[in-house]
Amino acid sequence: MAQAYRVDGIRSVDFGVTDLKAAERFYTEVWHLKPVASTNGSVYLRGTGYEHHVLGLHQRERGELLRINLSAPDKESVAAIHDRVRKSNTRKVEAPADIDEPGGGYGFAFQDPEGRTVRVIADVAAHSPEKDNVDRPRKLSHCVLNAGDQETSVKFWCEALGTRVIDRTKAMTFVNLSSDHHSIAIVKGAGPTLHHVAFEMPNIDAVMRGGGRLNDNGYPIEWGVGRHGPGNNVFAYFLGPEEMIIEYTAEVEQVDEKYNVRGPDDWTWPKGRNDQWGINKGPSHRMEEAGKKVRFCEDIFHPA
Repeated sequence: MAQAYRVDGIRSVDFGVTDLKAAERFYTEVWHLKPVASTNGSVYLRGTGYEHHVLGLHQRERGELLRINLSAPDKESVAAIHDRVRKSNTRKVEAPADIDEPGGGYGFAFQDPEGRTVRVIADVAAHSPEKDNVDRPRKLSHCVLNAGDQETSVKFWCEALGTRVIDRTKAMTFVNLSSDHHSIAIVKGAGPTLHHVAFEMPNIDAVMRGGGRLNDNGYPIEWGVGRHGPGNNVFAYFLGPEEMIIEYTAEVEQVDEKYNVRGPDDWTWPKGRNDQWGINKGPSHRMEEAGKKVRFCEDIFHPA
């Protein structure tokens, strides 16, 4: 059962990149996000939805996932979540405070048990959503994390942040934060690295058009187009700057408290298949290798 005070969505992620200008060109001219703010060494990009930004790009010495930003309904929820996080098995926890970054808000950052920087935020500036555009992402859909200790990570996300397990496969545990089937998934791995980040497109046609646009710009589809089991979402995966795995997705299943949670025996495919449609051969070897390499920053991230 989800906690009364809990995180209720995923807002954005922050990437460290070694060439900020090149990364900005890719995410604006090819991936089709829109710049909304910039500071010394950082650029913030939005989709067509209401979130102030869905991606922050920051000049760093290596490509890395710097921070995952989650939403909370209000300051009271932030305080309650902070109290649970502070009492759990975390490495570092900062105090709640006003946020002096583009979009503002009120919240706190911490490192989870495996060292990932996570931030919980309420009262962030919002945009009026734009009309759906088949060439542009709406929002950040989900973030998939490799874990050295999957069960500890899942327990923390559920107990400290008030989320719930929505489905399990042999390798992955899907974590529900909102009406979207999952906003976080945690994978059994050798250690805490980033697997991929997914951006929601308006529909299947938008995913297909995006695949063509990426291919035209020298970024072939590494896996897809297909339809997953858990979440029932359409997908296409690519390797972006720093060889980070990024996904266009659409039609993520909408769920409520009545959803029938399923386990590994419920998610099996005929031999040779890895999704519902069975028309692709991925993931590519490049994607499999890239899915192990992107690390998290060593300390709680703050922009320069």
